[in-house]
Order: sequence, then C-alpha cells, then structure tokens
Amino acid sequence: MTLMQKFLGTAGALVLSAGAALAEPAVIYDLGGKFDKSFNESSYMGAQRWADETGEEFAEVELQSDAQREQFLRSFADKGMNPIVMAGFSFATALDIVAPDFPDTKFVIIDGVVDQPNVKSVIFSEQEGSYLVGVMAAMAATGDTVSFVGGMDIPSIHKFACGYAEGFKSVKPDGKVIVNMTGTTPTAWNDPVKGGELTKAQKADGSEVVFAAAGGTGIGVLQTAADEGMLAIGVDSNQNYMQPGTMLTSMVKRVDNVVYDAFTAGTDVEPGLIVLGLGEDGVSAAMDDYNADLVTPEMMAAVEDAKAKIIAGEIVVHDYTTDVSCPAY
Repeated sequence: MTLMQKFLGTAGALVLSAGAALAEPAVIYDLGGKFDKSFNESSYMGAQRWADETGEEFAEVELQSDAQREQFLRSFADKGMNPIVMAGFSFATALDIVAPDFPDTKFVIIDGVVDQPNVKSVIFSEQEGSYLVGVMAAMAATGDTVSFVGGMDIPSIHKFACGYAEGFKSVKPDGKVIVNMTGTTPTAWNDPVKGGELTKAQKADGSEVVFAAAGGTGIGVLQTAADEGMLAIGVDSNQNYMQPGTMLTSMVKRVDNVVYDAFTAGTDVEPGLIVLGLGEDGVSAAMDDYNADLVTPEMMAAVEDAKAKIIAGEIVVHDYTTDVSCPAY
C-alpha cells in the first residue's frame, strides 16, 4: 500500500496510480463516477494521455459525497500534489476556502470560477456547441418537436438547453423544444432510470431527437432513445459509439485537453480565467464513422456555416447564465 493509499484509503471509493509520490499532479472526479462516459471520464482520459506520453504517474479520487470536496482538496495539497485539477463547478466553494491555505499549490477548476492567485478557472461556451447540435436536430427531425434532458436543474445546464433550442429554432422557428431536468440535487447526475422515463415521456409528446446533458443519467437517455426509435445527442465526451445508428452526434467539450494541459504545465500552470468556445476548439459537434450515415451533406454545410458565423460574431448565442433566461424557450 502506497503512502497516498494509506492516507486516503478510508475516505471513500478511491483509485490511485501505483507508487504515487510527492509533487505529482492529481485529479478529483465529481459525483457520477470516473467512468460516467461523460464529463468525469473525459477528465480521466486527459490525465491518462499525459501519463502514457510521459511515463509519469498521477493521483486520482472519486467523490462519494459533497462533504468530501474540501477534505480531498486538503488531503492532496497536504501531500504535495501539484497541480490539483477538479472536474466540476461544485468544487468552487471548497476551493475558495482551501486555496489560500496552500499558496504554493496550483489548482485548476473546470466549469467553475474561483478568484484566487493560485487558481486557474476554465469554463466553456457550451451554448455555442449546443447551437450546432440544435441545428442538426432540426434538420434530422421530420416533425417540429425535439427535446432535452438535463441533470441537475442549475443555470449551467440550462446553458446547454438554451443553446440547443436557439440552434433548433434557427431552422424551425415555430418548432417546440421540450426541456426537462432530472432533479435538484447531485443525485440527478447518476439516475439513468429517471433519464429513461423522461425520454419516454418526451417521445409521447412528439419528440424525435433528444439531447442529454446529464452525466451518468444520460446513459439511460441514450439507451431509451435507441429502444424507442428516437435519435439522440450525447454530451461532453464523444458518445456516438454508445448507440450506433441512433446517435446523431455528441456535443463535445474538450475537458480532456484541459486536464492534459494542466498536467503538462505542472507547477507552471498560469492562474486566471479562460473561456473555451468554438473559436478555441473547446466545443464541437462530433462527426465520425458511427454517425456518418445520419449526417447529410446539407446538415454538415449548415453546421459549418453556423460555426463560422458564431466565431465571426455574426451569430451570438445567448448564455443562459448571464441573466437566467432563454429567449428560445
């Protein structure tokens, strides 16, 4: 048993690279699990890519409850892990408390903003990538109704839904976008049964295409869409492979690159805020062999046109988090 395993072994479900040593980087996965096939797993893939390329090791831990956030941050910082990357906005409060106590440690928070001199905050323009998949949904649907299943009912998830609705209505202005959130607590990220139930209800209301931005809950959405003869859109990582033949696309966030870049920079991580959108290749609509038969040349042309206009500023996709409203709902 390594030093880190002894130190953290009783703190919850934990996965550590063998032989973890001081001053190595670390990543803390959010609720939903390391292998959620979405946000957390993308974080892991970035860390593992760094390890494969460098031959170095990193520490990692999976949260089991919100109460562990500050505990694990302090645990890794106390043991000299640097930088420490955390996947998820929910770390913001704990990090704002912990960071000042470890001024020589660099922290990187993904999807959250913490104004501390040793913290790098990385957020994405999810609304821009969601606009593109909304355009695709509108062109793929034979009727005028599509839907969205979110995880926890919070502004950052409405950010996806609103961009999706705007993209859809840019093609079908009189169409309907059904928006449902799974719940109001963190358990909403890991409830595939509820995700499936919401998807069935949306189909009954006429939805032909469903976009899931719900962490582990999304697995149930994608499976149910396949079972019910709907098209589905994945999120965060490229989920096209999960249900071949029914996955229209995935709205990819390059969380993996954020973790990889942070580990590569090491203690030279530059604090501050960065925003990654279409222009920075931070978000995209995934195209591959799994969805090639579903994506028409006209669809591709429309996506490329919208992308170019968003990057040029000709289309400004509304950010729900700026005013907690959506003009396309």
